[in-house]
Amino acid sequence: MEDRSIENTDGTIRSLSNRHVQMIAIGGTIGTGLFLGAGTTISATGPSVIFIYAIMGLFFFFLLRALGEMFYFDSNSHTFVSFITRYLGEAAGRFAGWTYWIGILFACMAELTAVSTYVQYWLPGLPAWLIEVSVLGLLTLLNLTAAKLFGETEFWFAMIKIIAIISLVVTGIIMVAANAKTPVGHASLSNFTGSFSLLPKGKYAFFTAFPMVFFSFAGIEFVTITIGEAKNPKKVIKKAVNETLLRILLFYIATLAVIMCVIPWGKITSGTSPFVQVFKIAGFNAVASVFNFVVLTAAASSLNSGIFSAGRHFFQLAEEAPKDSFLKKHFAKISANGVPAAGIVISVALMLIAPIMSFSSTAIEVFGTVAGATSDMYILVYVLALLAHRKYRESSDFIAAGFKMPFYKLSSPLTIAFFLVIFFSLFFIPADVFGASLAASWALLFGGWCWLREKH
Repeated sequence: MEDRSIENTDGTIRSLSNRHVQMIAIGGTIGTGLFLGAGTTISATGPSVIFIYAIMGLFFFFLLRALGEMFYFDSNSHTFVSFITRYLGEAAGRFAGWTYWIGILFACMAELTAVSTYVQYWLPGLPAWLIEVSVLGLLTLLNLTAAKLFGETEFWFAMIKIIAIISLVVTGIIMVAANAKTPVGHASLSNFTGSFSLLPKGKYAFFTAFPMVFFSFAGIEFVTITIGEAKNPKKVIKKAVNETLLRILLFYIATLAVIMCVIPWGKITSGTSPFVQVFKIAGFNAVASVFNFVVLTAAASSLNSGIFSAGRHFFQLAEEAPKDSFLKKHFAKISANGVPAAGIVISVALMLIAPIMSFSSTAIEVFGTVAGATSDMYILVYVLALLAHRKYRESSDFIAAGFKMPFYKLSSPLTIAFFLVIFFSLFFIPADVFGASLAASWALLFGGWCWLREKH
C-alpha cells in the first residue's frame, strides 16, 4: 500500500517514497556552506565552532519539531506558511508567504550563479548565461514532469554529498590513527584538544560566528515541504525530523572535529576549503576536480529543491488569494502530472534574472546585497512559524497524542528568543548591518501594508 502513489484532493500526487524524503532531509542538512564556509567559521572561532554548530543545530531541531507537529496534524499542507495563515491570520500569512517565496528566488539565483562558476572551472570558455539557462531548463523540466522524478534526482544528489563527507571523515581518522605527517606537523587528536580554547579570538568573534552558522543551516526545513506529496506522511515526517540531530552530529560536528585533528585550527584559512586541504595532505591529487564536482552537485541540489519549493509556495499564495483574483484563477492549478506547473514556471521565469545579471558587475553587486537581506528575512518567517505553532497548541486542532515538540513550554519560547537574538545581532556586525536594515525595512513596510489590508 505504501508503494502506491495516491492522488490528493487538490490534484497533487503522493509519489515521494520514504527513501526519497529521508535523503532529501539529509541533502537539506548538507549545503555548500559546509564544504566552502567551514574554513571561515573555524578560522574565526577555533575549536569552539563545535559548540556553535551544536547549539544552532539544537534550535533548528526544535524548529523542525514545531513544523513537524503541525504537518503531522495536517499532512495535506504543501508549505508551513499555510499554518501561519491559519493560526496567525491572513496578514501574517501573506507577509510570510511572499517574503519566503522571494527569499527562495534569490537563493536559487545565487545557487544558479554558483553552478555556472563551478562548470566554468572545466569549461572556462562557456558563457555563464548559457550554463545558467541550460541548467535551469533541465531542472525545471524535471520538476514539471513529476514529484517522483524530483525525489529521485535529489536522492542521488544527496548520495554524492554523503559519500564526500564520509570519505573525508574516514580519511581523517586513518591519518590521525597513523599519526600521518603533514606540512604543518602531524595528524593528531592533540591538534584539536591540545590547543582548545572556548574564546581563542575573543567574545565578539565567538558571538558573531552564530549568524554565519545560522545561514549554513537555513533551508533545513525544506524536508517538511515534501510531506504533502509523500507516501505514508505521518510515519515519514517523524523519521525525517527526529534524525536531524544525528545528521548534524555526523555531518557537521564530526566532520569539523576530524578536520581540526588533521590540521591545527590556527593553520586553516578562511579563503580555502578545509576539505581540499585534508585531501591534498592525504595525497589525493585529483582533489580539485572532485571537490568542484561535489560543490557543483551541492549547488545543483539546492537549486533543484528551491524550484520545487518555490512552485509549491506560489501555488499556496494563489490558493489563499481572493476567489476572483488573477492569482487564484491562473496559478491555483495542478497539472495533469500532479505538480503546480504554473507556480513553477512563474518562479523559474523570475530566476532568469540571474543569467541577465551576468552581463553587469554592478547588477551582481546589487543582487548580492539584496540576497543577503532576503536571507535575513528568513529569520522573521521562522519566528512567525514558531508563533503559529504556539497558537496551534492552544487551538482545538491540537493532537495530544501527536508528534509533539519536546519540552514545549521551555523549547518554544527559547527558540523564538534565540532566533530574534540572531536577527538583532546582525545590526552589530558591520558586514551585515545594511542587509539587516533592508530586512527590517521590508518587515515594517510590507508587513504594515499586509496588516492594514487585513484591517480595512
